[in-house]
Amino acid sequence: MYKYPLLTNAFNSKDINEGIKVLKTRFITMSKVTEKFEDYFAKKMGSKYAVMTNSGSSANLLALSCLTHPFNKEKLSSKDEVIIPAICWSTTLWPIIQNNLKPIFVDVDLNSFNIDTAKIISKINKRTKAIMLVHVLGTSANMTKLVKIAKKYKLKIIEDTCESLGAEYNNKKLGTIGNFGTYSFYYSHQITSGEGGMIVCDNLQDYNILKTLRSHGWSRNTSFHNYYKKKYKMLDDKFLFIGPGYNVRPTDIQAAIALNQFKRLNKFIKIRNNNRSRIIKTLQKHKKWDNQFKFVSVDKKIKPSWFGLPIQINDKFFKSKKKFLNFLSTKGIETRPIISGNFLNQPASKIYKFKSKKKDFINANEIEKKGFFIGLHTKPLKNDELKFIVENLLNINLFK
Repeated sequence: MYKYPLLTNAFNSKDINEGIKVLKTRFITMSKVTEKFEDYFAKKMGSKYAVMTNSGSSANLLALSCLTHPFNKEKLSSKDEVIIPAICWSTTLWPIIQNNLKPIFVDVDLNSFNIDTAKIISKINKRTKAIMLVHVLGTSANMTKLVKIAKKYKLKIIEDTCESLGAEYNNKKLGTIGNFGTYSFYYSHQITSGEGGMIVCDNLQDYNILKTLRSHGWSRNTSFHNYYKKKYKMLDDKFLFIGPGYNVRPTDIQAAIALNQFKRLNKFIKIRNNNRSRIIKTLQKHKKWDNQFKFVSVDKKIKPSWFGLPIQINDKFFKSKKKFLNFLSTKGIETRPIISGNFLNQPASKIYKFKSKKKDFINANEIEKKGFFIGLHTKPLKNDELKFIVENLLNINLFK
């Protein structure tokens, strides 16, 4: 049991009661409450459409599957290429492969941990069709440059915003700048329904494809339904399967809880951001402070929504990260890698033989080697918690 874990229980009594209300009705699976949350989410985020899923990973899967769907007028073809940052999550990457597309990895920026926009253009060729972004731990890359690149080369942008719900770039919500934005409501995230996710878009065709993909590939509740209902009169119109699909639907229980949490998102962001600021300021004012750590720099155009506190150990104090993190664990502070580190170093990457020359991923490897993060909770840090975290982090002096 950690004294300062990566996550804490963020449910209040109203969240629980909203879930119980649904349990007492006929419909606990995806129904009216899910629709209500989708409409509210889209409106607040500034997007035309929102489709709730059972996870952020499923939202990523739907985004890539929409791009390769037979109904898509700009359908991607087998082996078309999708640019992705080397520091990513597994289910940011796997939907690219699952849709028979080819991931092209790009190094990240050492200061922001997000994709290095300066290194994208050299990776673009006639087969490049999309950029799969990861907004890392509450911030983003330079979206102005990314949008310019996408327009020039006619690329789709998918924003994996699973770690950055509520963050903004130039006063626009992350996830609503590209063609698709995906979000996660997992237990440790800015809002939670235990599990859950959302995908947003502004294109009506994409919206309807996403809905049929979410539910088995049937036509129900989509604009395709009337056409197929008339054409296939001999079939039960509640069960018309018109294309590929999954079952990645959420429940109304999750939607009810997530909706109530989403109404408190701004409060949660303020608390998380303040917790981060307090930890960093207290570290830097401590008598033992000697620039042991480096923290992510944030562009002035970004309003962050911090998921965790990413920390990079500076060279002077870097000897054995593993021993230091084990020490923190014994003291009761839970840590984890920056997402999954450079994903090209993961065992699963060897199966697919991705191009992974070390010289092309110097920054991702540096972040993996010297970086880690601790949690930022949706409850304000108590003074004794703050002191506990800071004093134990500064014990890195013992590992010089």
